[in-house]
Amino acid sequence: MSLPAYAQRWERVWYYLFRVFCILVLLFLVLPILIIIPLSFNAEPYFTFTEGMLRFDPTAYSLRWYLDMFENGMSNRDLPAGSWGWLVQAWQDGQWIHSAKNSIAIAAGATVLSTVLGTLAALGLSQSTMPAGRLIMALLISPIIVPIIVTSASLFFLFSKLGLANTYLGIVLAHTVLGTPFVVVTVTAAMTGFDRSLIRAGQMLGAPSHVIFFRVIMPLILPGVISGALFAFGTSFDEVVAVIFLADYEQRTIPRQMWAGIREQISPTILAVASILVVLSIALLTVVELLRRRSERLRGMRPS
Repeated sequence: MSLPAYAQRWERVWYYLFRVFCILVLLFLVLPILIIIPLSFNAEPYFTFTEGMLRFDPTAYSLRWYLDMFENGMSNRDLPAGSWGWLVQAWQDGQWIHSAKNSIAIAAGATVLSTVLGTLAALGLSQSTMPAGRLIMALLISPIIVPIIVTSASLFFLFSKLGLANTYLGIVLAHTVLGTPFVVVTVTAAMTGFDRSLIRAGQMLGAPSHVIFFRVIMPLILPGVISGALFAFGTSFDEVVAVIFLADYEQRTIPRQMWAGIREQISPTILAVASILVVLSIALLTVVELLRRRSERLRGMRPS
């Protein structure tokens, strides 16, 4: 939004100073994250910019750490990169590949459970006749408020007695606990302003409850459901504290592998993995923003 022609001098000064301040805050928040991307192309095994990188010497940049993501853990690194035998061995023996498979599988399972449970809870809480709705909402979103280490320790003691510690099912359930609140919040926001006369119209026309849900309710709240699912997926994919408490070596995920790499073997491969995760996070945020604008258009609102 531009300044009006009648704006005074102090208003113009404040207009530009405020935007400069916002840009500086944005750079302060983003630069520490983006700085790892050029560092991931460092040809040397360092976490700092070398003199060659600062001179933009092509020999100072390399893809060796991105290649190491596939070869780390392989028993035979002499195979030509990209060959069928190399791909098979990387899929079977690569430590980072194993962690990536675990992260994707666990995040997918937790996302499905979080989306189903969170959507059902949000639909129930949106009812005006729901007793103690605010108390139940506070309990459902408590995993967001309670420190993650407290939640993880509690889940560890509970799952140890149930035999779910050091199992894939236990990690999926733990991530479901952490991801469900995000689905509840987004779907509840999507239900705000929902025209319930559409439900009554479907009931008057004799439509069963499941038909009303899938043909009337779901199309209108779908952007909120997908947004919540993306948040749940990102929460599960990035979670490390709960995995440290509940996972064995076989259930290690990418964040757990990165944490172990920093603690045990300092390798710039972590920077390459982190760069890929940053790109994936940006893609997820872009999808969430597009869904938010679509939801506003469905409600007849002007996208902000």
